[in-house]
Amino acid sequence: MIEEIIEITILENRIMDYITVIVLFLTGIIAIKIFQHFLLRRLKKLAEKTATTVDDFVVRIVERIVLPLAYFGIFYLSVNTLILQPLLAKIINIIGVAVLALSAARLTTALIAYGFDTYWSKSDKGVSLKRSLDGLLKIVRVVVWGVAVVFFLDNLGIKVSTVIAGLGIGGVAVALAAQAILGDLFSYFAILFDRPFEIGDFIIIGDYLGTIEHIGIKTTRVRSLSGEQLVFANKDLTNSRVRNYKRMGKRRVVFRLGVVYQTSLEQLKTIPGSIEGIIKNVKDAVFDRAHFFSYGDFSLIFEVVYYVMSRDYNKYMDIQQEINFAIKKEFEARGIEFAYPTQTLYLNKAATE
Repeated sequence: MIEEIIEITILENRIMDYITVIVLFLTGIIAIKIFQHFLLRRLKKLAEKTATTVDDFVVRIVERIVLPLAYFGIFYLSVNTLILQPLLAKIINIIGVAVLALSAARLTTALIAYGFDTYWSKSDKGVSLKRSLDGLLKIVRVVVWGVAVVFFLDNLGIKVSTVIAGLGIGGVAVALAAQAILGDLFSYFAILFDRPFEIGDFIIIGDYLGTIEHIGIKTTRVRSLSGEQLVFANKDLTNSRVRNYKRMGKRRVVFRLGVVYQTSLEQLKTIPGSIEGIIKNVKDAVFDRAHFFSYGDFSLIFEVVYYVMSRDYNKYMDIQQEINFAIKKEFEARGIEFAYPTQTLYLNKAATE
């Protein structure tokens, strides 16, 4: 009796075939559950005890991508042992392609994101690099999912190349309209990889200056000294000469001062040495040179060069102020007068009778 029942044919398949499918499916589910309950749980506990992140990443990939794919794989293999109707077989195949494309896209983006996180953790760039990599990751995800969609449509029999070619003039118009956006996008990549500046850097672009606040895919935002936010297109920045003061290891300072023409030669010869001694006694200042530079319209001009061993502008101003005070004190003690714009008028009185 049982043998007769299992030999009954329904939709071109015997009852025995349906039982076989169910047994195969349940066996696969049990195997996956055993793996998940015993082996994967143990691997997860071991991964939590290690210092590396690779094992944690592998466990996470298995849980989120491999296991769902394995469940569908068991279902797909079991069902395909039956003789299916063409429409039903086509639907299952379409679902299979969709699941494969989805899993491949998720795995690719997860690998790239993990690579970015690993690179960031080993770098000393801090938050600025993290934000840049996050922006780049968004673009990577768009590209990967775009490829996945093209793969899915191609397996459905849709000629994607024909569709793209059919866009014709419309596609050209869109490309022209997006030219400026693409230019800023490529400039963003140039900023990201070449790193001429980062978030927190103090830069000067032409007549504008301020601190970098945000580097986006299209624009970069700068907070000016007066408080307002300046927004630059990335292309404008890569095409400009940018002066980055954040990366300045030391600041070269050049200044000039003038003394009156009535200053004696002996006093003039002492000025370079006096200035050298003053600068050498100032902390974080390194003396370079001091020379009698030229004869001015109303003064004898000295040029002084020294270095401030800091990129902090306030530190530079404090040092310059200290040097100015010391020079003023030294000149007063030596009786040397600073020059200022003056005119001397000589009158010749003619002898008259």
